[in-house]
Amino acid sequence: MAVKYIPFSPNILQGQAVLDNFVRTQRILRYKGDSGVEASIRRGMPLYEVKEEEPHGDHAADNLLIRGECVSTCAYLKDRGITVDLVYIDPPFASGADYAKKVYVRRNPKVADAIRQAEEELDIEEMKTFEEKMYGDIWNKEDYLNWMYTNLVSIKSVMSERASIYVHLDYHIGHYVKILMDEIFGEDNFATEIIWKRTTSHAQKEGFANIHDSIFVYHKSDEFTWNQQYKEHTEEHINKYYSNEDEDGRKYALDNLTAPGAGEARMFFGKLIDPPAGTHWRYSQDNIDKLIEEGLIVMTNNNRPRYKRYLDTLQGSVIGGVWDDIYPVNSQAEERVDYATQKPIDLLERIIKASSDEGMLVADFFGGSGVTAKAAHKLGRRFIHGDIGINSIQVARDKLVELGASFTRLEVNDGISLFRNPQQTNDILLELTGVSRDTSLDSFWAGSINDSQKGLVPVYLPNFLPGKRPMLDEAFLKELVHGKLGTLPDGTRKVIVYYVDSIPKQQREDYVHKQSIYVNIEVEFLDLKPKLDQVVVRDEADFTLQEVQPQGQMFSVWQLTMNSFVSDRVMQKIHAVNETRHAQYLKKLNDYRDHMEENQQKGKKEPTFTRIDISDEGLETIEWLSLDCEESDINAPWHSSVEIKIDKTGCVIRNGKKTNTLWDGTIATDDNTRKPLRLMVRNICGDETKFVIA
Repeated sequence: MAVKYIPFSPNILQGQAVLDNFVRTQRILRYKGDSGVEASIRRGMPLYEVKEEEPHGDHAADNLLIRGECVSTCAYLKDRGITVDLVYIDPPFASGADYAKKVYVRRNPKVADAIRQAEEELDIEEMKTFEEKMYGDIWNKEDYLNWMYTNLVSIKSVMSERASIYVHLDYHIGHYVKILMDEIFGEDNFATEIIWKRTTSHAQKEGFANIHDSIFVYHKSDEFTWNQQYKEHTEEHINKYYSNEDEDGRKYALDNLTAPGAGEARMFFGKLIDPPAGTHWRYSQDNIDKLIEEGLIVMTNNNRPRYKRYLDTLQGSVIGGVWDDIYPVNSQAEERVDYATQKPIDLLERIIKASSDEGMLVADFFGGSGVTAKAAHKLGRRFIHGDIGINSIQVARDKLVELGASFTRLEVNDGISLFRNPQQTNDILLELTGVSRDTSLDSFWAGSINDSQKGLVPVYLPNFLPGKRPMLDEAFLKELVHGKLGTLPDGTRKVIVYYVDSIPKQQREDYVHKQSIYVNIEVEFLDLKPKLDQVVVRDEADFTLQEVQPQGQMFSVWQLTMNSFVSDRVMQKIHAVNETRHAQYLKKLNDYRDHMEENQQKGKKEPTFTRIDISDEGLETIEWLSLDCEESDINAPWHSSVEIKIDKTGCVIRNGKKTNTLWDGTIATDDNTRKPLRLMVRNICGDETKFVIA
């Protein structure tokens, strides 16, 4: 349960759009006063215990990597008086798409020398890969807007008075979210809608192609930070407007000296000249005399004064609200990290430069691949990277290590970040509880179990996907007893409701006893945490540590050699991938043979199937290793004394520095002054396991 609840921002606007429903038949926006969202707003942001996982660098306290849901992360920040000066978020778009992280099986280091000697090409496209589902961007519109409303109110609570917020969305839901932002931040604080052209136009069967995203910009107050941004003039623009050159080869344009509104004549080169009708000269006589003296005013052939504007004195073209000069991260981009929805760093750098100054704090609560944190660090800002998925935290962390950034990694113990990501958590809960899917039940129920005395027992499990409600509160109980119990099949005698966070036991049982009309249905509430405590996501490793003297060095180092590594979860995933691919192969093979003569005439080859096989040592399933030479307590925060990451080609990234060296199955310290006390290993799917070194 939450330690306490932190009030939202005190100046939430009245009449906010608590969007439980868009009534499509009447085509009007309705405000629901009895929704779960309004109850949660009244209650406040849940504050949970937060565990420090890892301090990294000399200034670790300056920046934060927080694994946790947006609202609970904001509660942590507000409780500690931390305010942010700029927010960029790229939340799910309610697009109906599933997103997955591509997982690469590494090369077996036991044969690394053979690979090198044979000088084989490391063709990434032919590497053994599979995908792990990270989250589903599949939403009911009303659920999505309720979720976004709570997130935005939470974020506003931790924004400084000078802060701005950029919310990145697309055509699926952006126009609805703008209504929420008008309500939360106030229509007067709306700054602009940025149109980012993310791809080129392509042919459509009907209508025009959707090739842009929208970024809605709001300020917290009228004291916001703003730095005008410019982009270099194009060659076309220069050739068109700056075609003149002086004797030094400097390009210039002859610009207008007038502005709208009638005005008096001014003296130019000893001659009094009236401005054109309805206009006035932009400069006073003193300034005109000064510009003439500097050679910046010339007379044209028709005896009209013009301003001599040099190209090299300009910052460039003022950037407006349509951004068509920043390209998406393509498959060949150096910055690509194979992370779904990754945005280009140029996009974030422009936003951060425009709406923050050096030393300010930039936050992204849906941090994804960590581009916001990376850009903030490069530009001299502090950063907060928040996300609910462990893969996001790991990808961001590793990139920040490469950049030499300092940060503290935190974990919010909110019961939502149970495993690698919410999708995996939902799947594992079915296994833990023995619940079977049951299509005869309303989707509210996760499934059912068979009880020898009670018969079919529907079971509710908390849904940890974004936008769902894992909290067992009065709003949930109202939905349960007044709605969902009534959807059960005739003869149902019992239901089980699991929870990880709940209002007090007596309060929930009194509510069900007094409110429910289904007196023949027993409602049993079960705490899910005892079952979760039985699950230890732990891989097995066999390794040896010895002091060795590298060739050509005067001193020895501590070297840890990985003899074997076994991850049941990774192996289960690989087995499932192999089974799926084999079934697909058989179908393609049958289709090919059914039309063999035709296929052979067309030169088509018979389909093949390549199984993902792992060696007995299993070292191909390792992505990252770290040695801690400071602390031996298995539960203490991690201190990465030395670390290596094995990239998807099998090469080593040591302490953030890329090399062309293929991993040989070892990790070594820089010297022998401190003996390693702990080892942490991350498998290719993102599970991290700590080992005490005897």
